[in-house]
Formats: sequence, structure tokens, C-alpha cells
Amino acid sequence: MTLGSESVDVLTIGAGGGAYPAAFRLARAGLSVVMVDPKGVMSGNCLYEGCVPSKAIRETAEILETQRRFAHFGLTGSLQVDYGQVVAHKDAIQSRRYAQHAQELANTPNLQLIQGTARFLDPHTVAIDTETGQRNFHCAHIIIASGADVFVPPIPGAELCLTSHDLYKPEPVLRTLPKRMLIIGGGYIGLETASFFAAFGTQITLLQKGPQLLTGMDREMVEMLLPLLSPNIHFILNAEVERVEATATGRRLFYQQAGTTQQLEADVVLMAVGRRPAIPAGTADIGIEIGKRGIVVGPSLQTRYPHIYAAGDVNGQVPLFHAAVRQSLVAAHNILGGDQPLDYADFQSVPTTIFTLPGAAYIGLSASQAAQQGLAVRTGSYDFQEDSRAQILEAMGGGIRLFFAKESLRLVGGWVVGIDAGSLIGEIGLALSKGLTAYDLAQFADQHPMSAEGIGKAARSLF
Repeated sequence: MTLGSESVDVLTIGAGGGAYPAAFRLARAGLSVVMVDPKGVMSGNCLYEGCVPSKAIRETAEILETQRRFAHFGLTGSLQVDYGQVVAHKDAIQSRRYAQHAQELANTPNLQLIQGTARFLDPHTVAIDTETGQRNFHCAHIIIASGADVFVPPIPGAELCLTSHDLYKPEPVLRTLPKRMLIIGGGYIGLETASFFAAFGTQITLLQKGPQLLTGMDREMVEMLLPLLSPNIHFILNAEVERVEATATGRRLFYQQAGTTQQLEADVVLMAVGRRPAIPAGTADIGIEIGKRGIVVGPSLQTRYPHIYAAGDVNGQVPLFHAAVRQSLVAAHNILGGDQPLDYADFQSVPTTIFTLPGAAYIGLSASQAAQQGLAVRTGSYDFQEDSRAQILEAMGGGIRLFFAKESLRLVGGWVVGIDAGSLIGEIGLALSKGLTAYDLAQFADQHPMSAEGIGKAARSLF
């Protein structure tokens, strides 16, 4: 034990989805637990600048889009939104949830949250740098759950760009609606943000470095989604951004395409090229392996030291909040089991949603991924053109694709594009995780008139 250090059963580096589910589970089991976070509040980047605030804005945009689809019922005038009020709504939700988390923390014995920055001194000792000085903790168990940060590439003028942090944090930088926005990056953050602001009336130009938007996702799914997005979004592919400059009225961006340098102007530029794991200082110094994705772990979430775990975005396996929550609980269960791997995270069966307008979602293997693994599949299909709920809401684009092993008809993956995609993928994901077959899905009487009945219809398309 380091001289002058405090002792604790469990210390979590971070207080987000990879940390606090384990912290509460372990504290309620009687262990002493300390969470350390630079913000001094629970829920990590998901609530601070990620899923919750961005979806608060997204849902407002979707309501606006729905109203426009029904404008022929007699609504007069152009439908517009006060973006300042949208931001106020987002801020209020964040404040409400922070208060909710604070109350839960106050009601839990054996658990404390310290605001500060953690760093490793040795495999059992963590130093916390706080406003009042350094505190050292000797820890029987450690969960690294420090999440991920916005990645800003070394492009000249990058400091002139906004990031998702600037858009979605409490009291964000952008509080008025820009007329023109340039977005660098065609991943899910860039495409979602483009979709929200396009719905509000902003003219969007999105630049993607490569030839495909949503790189790494199933091409057929992406090709079905893109035509459904707002015409206010203009895509430029194979664009290499060279620099960004300030102008008297906004920003000027220079990019190269096919060997020619071109330029664009807008009110603001959003940098949305991805995120990278936030690795605590000293992690590599104590011999913990760090790979291309992040801290290297297996499904038990353990590092080279059985008592040190890495959960959530910091390991880069599935950088999603709900995946982090499940991983956090895996770590907690294995700690309660004496650092024996009694529980395991399933990195494959995690639903992912792109919250564009409309959205897309997927889980497991696509047909092309199955083929790469030598797995023959049969595809069950359902198009929303024939769906009663989609017709009611005048949102008939997209559909459901389910992929089944050819011989057993066991579900191995699927995706949804269009109406209710983020909700439907949960039902498909549960079926996947439980090893259900096309026969099982075909026999279930899902509700009518709801889009979920399309899952059974997709399965029945095989028979």
C-alpha cells in the first residue's frame, strides 16, 4: 500500500455507463466504492454531450417533420422552430436527469463520487488530482470506464470548427439556427446532426473522406437509407479537407477532390470525424495493453490484471452507452465472484441505431458479413410500403431485412431502415440473443397496426 493512501474495495475511473451500474451493484452488496470523474456528475458523455441531449433535439425535429407531412390537412404558413427553445428543452432534460442521478447517489450507502482526474501509480494504486490536491487510493479492484473523447484531426483551422461537444453539452455554444452548415465526416454523428438541422431548415453540405457514408455498415442498408433523408443535405464524397478559415460572416472550407482544390462557405463548420478512447494516464506504464480500438480486454472485461477491468467506450469493442451498461454489470459480477470470469459480455449481439430522420438500425451479421465468414444465409424481407402504420403516418420508405442461417433458420442478424427502426431493432436483438429461428418469429402474433408486425412478416416471407 502506498504511504498515506486511502483504502477502497472498488474504484471506477469514470462515472458513466461503464462505471455506475457496477458501482451501485457493488455498493449494495456491501463493498466500499469510489467513482472518479472530471465532471463530478454521473452518466458520463451520454448525458453530457451524447445520446440524451442529441436525441432531445432529434425528437423535436421528427415532430416537425411529421407535422410537415400532414400539412395538407389545412395547416397554414411555413412550419418553423425556435432553435433557442429547442436548446432550452434539451438543457432542461439534462438538468432533470442530473438531479435524478444525484438523488440516487445520495440514497446509496458505501458509494461516493469524487470530482477529479485519475491516474495509475501502480496496479493497485490510483492518484486522484482534485481542486484541493492529490488523493491516493489503494484499490482491491479497479474498473476503467473513462469513455471516449471527440477526435479532432490536425487540420489547419480545426479550432474554428464546432464539435458535438459544442452542440450538445449543457449551455451549448450554438444557440441560434445557422442558415448554412458544413459537416466534416459522414459517420453516424455527422449524418445524424445533418438530419436534425436539415429538418429545422439549415442548408447542409456534408463532406466524407471516402466513397461511402456510414463506413463499415452494410452497404445495402445505407443505400436504402440515403434517398429517404432530407433534400436539404448535399453530400460530397471522396473529399479531403485541407483547411478551414474564418471570414467576416462565418467560415470558409477548402477541400480537395479528384486532384482539384475547391472551397465552400457557411455560417458554421462541424467537425464530426469520430471519437477515441480516453485512456487514463499511467495505464500503459503499468503494462496494460492498449490496441487500436482501446484497452484490450476479452468478454470478461479483464485486463492483464484480473482485478482491473475496462468497460465501455474505453475498450472500443462496442462504443455505445447500452453496451457499456451491460459491460459494467459483467465487471461487477466478476468482481463479486472473486475476479473469476463468471459473466461475459456479448460484443456481437448489441443493437446499433443511426438516429437520422428516418433512422436505421442493425444487429448481428448482415448477409455480406455472413458470406465473409462462410455462413450461408436466407433473407427474410418486409417493405414498409405495405405497412399499415407507415401508411397512417405517411412514412412508407424503408423496410426490414432478417438474416437466417440457411440450414437451421436461426436468426444471425438483421437491420431496419425507416419508421420505428430504433425500437424494432430491440425486438430483433432479443430474438438474436436467445437463438430464435424464423419459425419462432413467424409464430409470434405481434400487434396490429404497429410496425413490429413486419418482423413476423419478414420471417414468414421464407415459407
